[in-house]
Amino acid sequence: MHYRRMPIEVESPEQFGYDNIACNLAESSVTDGLLDDLDLDLKGLVLAYGDHFGKPELRQIIAADGDSLRPDDVLLTVGAAAALFIVSTSLLNAGDRLLVVFPNYATNIETPRQMGCEMDYFRLTFEQGYRLDVDALAERITPATRLVSLTCPHNPTGSMIARRDLERLVALVEARGIRLLFDETYREMSFAEELPPAASLSPNVISVSSLSKTYGLPGIRMGWILCRDPNLMQTFLAAKEQIFISNSVVDEKIAYQYLRRKAEHLGRIRAHIRQNFDIIRQWMSEQSDMEWVEPQGGCVCFPRIRPDSGVDVERFYTILNTVYKTWTGPGHWFESDRRHMRIGYGWPKREELEAGLRHISEALLAAKD
Repeated sequence: MHYRRMPIEVESPEQFGYDNIACNLAESSVTDGLLDDLDLDLKGLVLAYGDHFGKPELRQIIAADGDSLRPDDVLLTVGAAAALFIVSTSLLNAGDRLLVVFPNYATNIETPRQMGCEMDYFRLTFEQGYRLDVDALAERITPATRLVSLTCPHNPTGSMIARRDLERLVALVEARGIRLLFDETYREMSFAEELPPAASLSPNVISVSSLSKTYGLPGIRMGWILCRDPNLMQTFLAAKEQIFISNSVVDEKIAYQYLRRKAEHLGRIRAHIRQNFDIIRQWMSEQSDMEWVEPQGGCVCFPRIRPDSGVDVERFYTILNTVYKTWTGPGHWFESDRRHMRIGYGWPKREELEAGLRHISEALLAAKD
């Protein structure tokens, strides 16, 4: 295994310093929560090793989202990043083939790549509305394919797969005897039909999610793996035990108390996302130098500078970052052309979002040849 730092982490707002950014549109989550606002009671908590699978009561809440899921189908992890690492290192070896939908969250690509896996990319394109064509994906599966990996709602574009297509994809991996990794971190932020946890549909499916994105709690590092294959869950548990044994009991307690009021939190979060989405949709309708595929869920989008706009892309980013101190996620974070940028509209407050979008418009104008 060879490690290298990914651009999305090297250039992240937290590494650059939040105090150095006036308008942060680079985040891929909702607004970070404050501990004081969570109304927690941590008295009497014993700071011992926790259950290696994770706090049973918390796993019960998570499992309740899927009709066929049980608490034993849930493995708590240190954020979704650890869950993805566990899945990759448990299922794949050097030389194995992975079919991954692209672009994608960097960890879904970088970990298996550095393990020496053979990477097959199924590219979603702007021209096709970042739509996943299940028939075309099926043609890319070979006898050597071990794992198919995708995210939904998609990061960074916000596109989604319809339930009927998800069910076709599940039937496909079952027929081929392979696994589907379904990163569903934004599942509860869909604008239309909310999909069930994908792992509830088949033992061949592995779902990964966390409290970081939808709920804005990345600081407690709480994620999970869902899988109905008990033998595979034992493998995942063994991996977890060798990496970090158990989760922080403090983090698990906070997550448990938070999710006991899940409906209340989700109502507030969805209202915030809807308000900010309406702002960015109105802004995009007024742009002559930008174009996008309107997202169907999540809290990010992936617009691009039009090829015929006359905008000098590198000059644009220089002006945006240095003059306006405004941050987006440039396309190279996702191994895409830098004309693309991920804009997160869930993290900033309304005023910061409006200012940041105005700064993008002004930087585009200033960067024209």
